[in-house]
Amino acid sequence: MVVTSVASTMPLYCPHAGKRMYPLTLDALKHAALALFAVALTGCATLSSDAELPPTVRQALQTAGLDATHLGLVAWPLSGRGQGLRLNAQQSMQPGSTMKVVTTVVALDRLGANARSRTDVLAAVPPNGDVVAGPLYLRGGADTDLDWGALWNLLRQLRESGVRHIQGGLVVDRTLFRPARLDSGAPQFDESPEFQYNAIPDALYLNGNMMAFTLRADAQSFLATANPALPGFRIDSTAMELVDRPCSAWEDGWTIPAVQHQGGAATVVLAGQFPRNCIQRPDLNLIERQWITSAMVRQIWTQLGGQIDDVDREGATPAGAVVLASHLGRPLAEVARGMMKRSDNPLTRLLFLRLGASAAKGEEPTLDAAARVVREWFVAKDIPTEGLVMDNGSGLSRSERITPQQMATLLSLAYRGPLAPELLSSLPIAGVDGTMTRRLKGTPAEGRARLKTGTLKNAVGLAGFVLDRENRMWVVAAMVNHENASAKGAPVLDSVAEWAASQP
Repeated sequence: MVVTSVASTMPLYCPHAGKRMYPLTLDALKHAALALFAVALTGCATLSSDAELPPTVRQALQTAGLDATHLGLVAWPLSGRGQGLRLNAQQSMQPGSTMKVVTTVVALDRLGANARSRTDVLAAVPPNGDVVAGPLYLRGGADTDLDWGALWNLLRQLRESGVRHIQGGLVVDRTLFRPARLDSGAPQFDESPEFQYNAIPDALYLNGNMMAFTLRADAQSFLATANPALPGFRIDSTAMELVDRPCSAWEDGWTIPAVQHQGGAATVVLAGQFPRNCIQRPDLNLIERQWITSAMVRQIWTQLGGQIDDVDREGATPAGAVVLASHLGRPLAEVARGMMKRSDNPLTRLLFLRLGASAAKGEEPTLDAAARVVREWFVAKDIPTEGLVMDNGSGLSRSERITPQQMATLLSLAYRGPLAPELLSSLPIAGVDGTMTRRLKGTPAEGRARLKTGTLKNAVGLAGFVLDRENRMWVVAAMVNHENASAKGAPVLDSVAEWAASQP
């Protein structure tokens, strides 16, 4: 049974009409409690055109040059009292990063708020004195917090246990996910694959697969450096052209750097243009991650007084290997807060893959397993799955789709569930923090709305909760799909949040 079948049979009182509809059937009783808030969203205030929208929302559409066909929304007080909105609620739409709400809610429920990922260092056999007679295995477990400092601490644990000499090189184990390297051969999402939001994670999420660069220019010269400074790594910036342009517009002349690997060395070749008298510090995904991992482990291990022989490679850890040191990531609830506030695409993709790895069957690809877990969760909660399309779970996708109705129903159920505090604390606060820092300032929604944003060129969205003037909590799910949505759609969505905050 799904929510729509409940909505057509159970007693329903429209708050603004006061009319009873149809009797409750016995089949609906089993899930009526879970479906109650979803039913409130489906039964009373379906709008057929923009003429029926609140004047402020209608005006925002007109100002943006959009019409009602481009907007899908559901807004309803969770108390069930008051006039709600429902427009194109069953339309399958591109949600942008509001899809992160789905991944977070399902992961909190299925994995648990205290779920922690880990990285292990292992050997096929126990060390003999200070010697590991064979390779050292670095096994990725989708660790969300394995930055350079954490890697140093992990290897220091190993060194302080007495191990010094590793005779068989380093084996990097990324096999938690299938395939192990989802980034290999993946098409570019857009014209900026080197920037952080586009990084595709694998099970060894070392420093987010990023390196920190400092780009510095005075009136005459340009200098680029990288952190960490790794042996065998250099930057060639001889082709960089200095121009008179505001420093804030430095990306206007940026071109994707070329990367050359030769004889164990790596060279980044910078070209394009850069403003005079400017400093920028971008994190960039440029160097092949296996090269960085190998170089970083060897550098740290040497600094700790250790020795590594032989060559490094990627591979699987053998059964029965001995764990020599471990690093634990933070609990999921803590990770989710930063992930959602910043709208971190790679972290969300990593979480989605963790969902898949937790339930994969046989040789099932991890992304397929994750999509299956989400659909099974929807079915278990009596949320219809028609129109739901999962890809990587972050919303940074051409194919992901969800209906406003599905999003609002999920939010309603999550608000009444045991992990509601964790979800609420992860959502950006309007006019205060995260991706909502500059939005809805000076409006009734400032400080009273917790909303996940979503922005692609052709899609924008808001999904979350809004307190009205009587401190009633509203669920809001709104999306604009249009070729110019990123330029025009945000004020329309903000008008919906303002309207909800201004009720009754």
